[in-house]
Amino acid sequence: MNILVINAGSSSLKYQLLNPETQEVLAKGLCERIGIDGKFTYKAPGKQTIDAVDVAMPTHSEAIKAVLDALVDPQNGVIASMKEIDAVGHRVVHGSETFACSVKIDERVMAALEECIPLAPLHNPANITGIKACEAVMGKDVPQVAVFDTAFHQTMPPVAYTYALPYEYYTEDKVRRYGFHGTSHKYVSQRAAALLGKPAASLKLISCHLGNGSSITAIDGGKSVDTSMGFTPLAGLPMGTRAGDLDAGILEYLMNKHNMDINEMLNVLNKKSGVLGISGVSSDFRDLEAAAKEGNTRAQLAIDVFEYNVRKLIGAYAAAMGGVDAIIFTAGVGENSPAMRLRMTAGLEFMGVKVDPEKNNCRGKEIDVSADGATVRTLVIPTNEELMIALDTAELAK
Repeated sequence: MNILVINAGSSSLKYQLLNPETQEVLAKGLCERIGIDGKFTYKAPGKQTIDAVDVAMPTHSEAIKAVLDALVDPQNGVIASMKEIDAVGHRVVHGSETFACSVKIDERVMAALEECIPLAPLHNPANITGIKACEAVMGKDVPQVAVFDTAFHQTMPPVAYTYALPYEYYTEDKVRRYGFHGTSHKYVSQRAAALLGKPAASLKLISCHLGNGSSITAIDGGKSVDTSMGFTPLAGLPMGTRAGDLDAGILEYLMNKHNMDINEMLNVLNKKSGVLGISGVSSDFRDLEAAAKEGNTRAQLAIDVFEYNVRKLIGAYAAAMGGVDAIIFTAGVGENSPAMRLRMTAGLEFMGVKVDPEKNNCRGKEIDVSADGATVRTLVIPTNEELMIALDTAELAK
């Protein structure tokens, strides 16, 4: 079975063709600058790489056609015809409270996705455009599935998702904690259960998806019970450029003092804050670590603030679940920074967390890095959101 996974943005489209049964990636790539001048990238094992070549893509439909043309190309393709694509899985950012799992797309689902646009005005319209483009190019007979960033967190109890605002803002305006990165947290929690050799239903896990965008999730019995991102992905940890949690009164103070409107303030919070704002150096943790080694105190402070908040949330979620069996590190920083993993777990020995420095000296590898005697396991698990989307899609397509 072959599944085409699509992650559509407003002017870009990432794609992978996978076999979920063998977990083999047959081909992958990126369509960029859709609606501008169009750049196309295609990579397949044993085939010639196409790297950012000019392809006319006035709309997402032309981008999808470029993808399909590459996949079936007689010399460079990996399938003989479009008929070998059994289904398409789409990453969709926001499903509100309507969707608690992945769903096969039909007219009812499309109408519900349109209703979710006010909750994710930058992302959902692009996701919808990708779905419509696939249908236009591939036809209605190819099953399409929506896999939601928010769905995994729909198991959170009201005590975790309710904000202390007038209750009608929830009932009438849908203001609540939704959480994101759900596909990643779901995937690594399933891999953790396999790695530990225990059923997910018996485990209390804390999943740390740490990168330019970061979130932490408490997973009890295979279900999300709390997560750090909130109504939007702006909440929780300080991230690459996002501020994370802060006193809302700061907004009024800064807007009045600097004569900013709400759009200017949100631009600061989303694009100029986080570790970039603290350090003044970069939003990339690799750059920060290099600068800190050269004595840049603000770069070191940015790292320290990030690591402190990660450690604090790990402790909070262990308390919320009444214990923890394993801590998972994933995504760019979580998978690839041994030094930061050591520092983020330092001081958690009272909980039974103890990391072996030798085992921990690895990048992008699925491994238990716990030291002897640790009663809480520390796991490094590379995330694979595309595979998770493909697995969900294959199940529903059957």
